[in-house]
Amino acid sequence: MIFHQIATERGCQSYFVACEHACTAIIIDPEETQIDRYLGLAAQEGLRIHYVLDTHTHADHFSGTIEIAEELDVPVIMHRDSPAPYVDLRVDDGEKINLGRLSLNILHTPGHTADSICVQVEDRVFTGDTLLIGGCGRSDLPSGDPDQLYDSLFNKLLLLDPATRVYPAHIYNNREHSTLEEEAAKNPRLQLKERDEFVAQMRRLTLREPDHLSEALRTNLTGGKTVEQLISAAARNVPFMSLEEVLRRVKSEDSEVMLLDVRERDAFERGHIPGATHIPRGQLELRVNEALPDPTKRIVVYCEVGRVSTLATATLREMGFSRAVALDKGMQQWVENGYPVESEA
Repeated sequence: MIFHQIATERGCQSYFVACEHACTAIIIDPEETQIDRYLGLAAQEGLRIHYVLDTHTHADHFSGTIEIAEELDVPVIMHRDSPAPYVDLRVDDGEKINLGRLSLNILHTPGHTADSICVQVEDRVFTGDTLLIGGCGRSDLPSGDPDQLYDSLFNKLLLLDPATRVYPAHIYNNREHSTLEEEAAKNPRLQLKERDEFVAQMRRLTLREPDHLSEALRTNLTGGKTVEQLISAAARNVPFMSLEEVLRRVKSEDSEVMLLDVRERDAFERGHIPGATHIPRGQLELRVNEALPDPTKRIVVYCEVGRVSTLATATLREMGFSRAVALDKGMQQWVENGYPVESEA
């Protein structure tokens, strides 16, 4: 077995598992920011990625399964109860996925979420958020259930060989893995072995909601795009102009360039780049024909920090304004640099 463990700065763990005989690989719990790394590992090892698998619907980070699946035309694997519409291969307890000579054995382990699964391969088990090193998944988020989590831990995972290595979807210390024997002996959450005590313990926990909870659930449940994905996609399709270059053109009163401020009215009136035209981003598509009659005009679009203007520039280009460019950074940096500002006061 070829095995790579990939960690992010926030402690998210994903796993690259491959059969060296068949040169086939699977990525377990891929994270959206690590996609280039997975593809690089496959190229480096001479492997073809055959599957991507999420152990559950993540609420605390953005899954990379959809992007990888679309780029490589490979199936997404999740439990049959996953609400995500983009799942290609739905699995259930007791089933397995063959990856060359490797068998990926599926254990349905609800409790953290209703669709949680663990994946046992040879001497290790990928536990998602069901079992963590020194902890377990919370059960207070959508579809969580502490009673089900008790059964998943005590009546399923802990019945495996005690020497089985534990590789969770999150690690918050310097460990790379644990074992079931170690977790059974030392994990504080597993010391209350009676169902009622365990359930009461889980219900007493007061935990902060994960960052990006709503956006993560929305995108991971539906296959929709995150804000960062939308901005990144737009940035790949538009050119930029530096603050210094725009300043030079403002000072020379360059009539070739039109400056377009897409912030809200109050921000524009407080201060804008001299000579700028104002169309709020929310009105751009509706007002573009009357306000921007010349599709050949060179338009430099800006906002406060450069994110909205990147999206707006991509929209203009899609609408036929082929010379639209985005200001690199935005009005905030323009002001910090001490460049000239006009106001409507």
